[in-house]
Amino acid sequence: MSNVKTCLWFGKDAEEAVRFYVSLVPGSGIENILRSPGDWPGGQAGDVILVNFTLGGQSFQALNGGTPANYGTAASLSVECSDQAEVDRLWTALTADGGAQIMCGWLRDRWGVPWQIVPESLPRLLADPDPSVAGRVFAAMTKMVKLDIAALEHAAAE
Repeated sequence: MSNVKTCLWFGKDAEEAVRFYVSLVPGSGIENILRSPGDWPGGQAGDVILVNFTLGGQSFQALNGGTPANYGTAASLSVECSDQAEVDRLWTALTADGGAQIMCGWLRDRWGVPWQIVPESLPRLLADPDPSVAGRVFAAMTKMVKLDIAALEHAAAE
């Protein structure tokens, strides 16, 4: 059976990024670090070239490609958060040191990787059988940068 992993491309700091990511998300860890056996266009013998890791129980790889990647927004790492404290903690950590807020729960970390920090209640609120409730929640969400659970629930109850 095939084993599918998402591979994130970094310039030369894949290990630093992975150590940061696994420190933030429970159920995460580094599986192994592969070092180059010889010089290569992106680095020297002994440099980290690939880090295999789990993030929230899912398998990933981080590759040092020599030059930083431009991730765009076609894909992102999405973290479902149980409460506002978790949203706030992840948001603060991921936007620090050069990260950037985007909108509607999206941000970009200091390596340019896009993330969605989503309260677990949001999909439920957006799927409310009453279209006016879902519409109010959606309208509230689209005005937010970091998602605010209390404000989303208030919109649902209006």
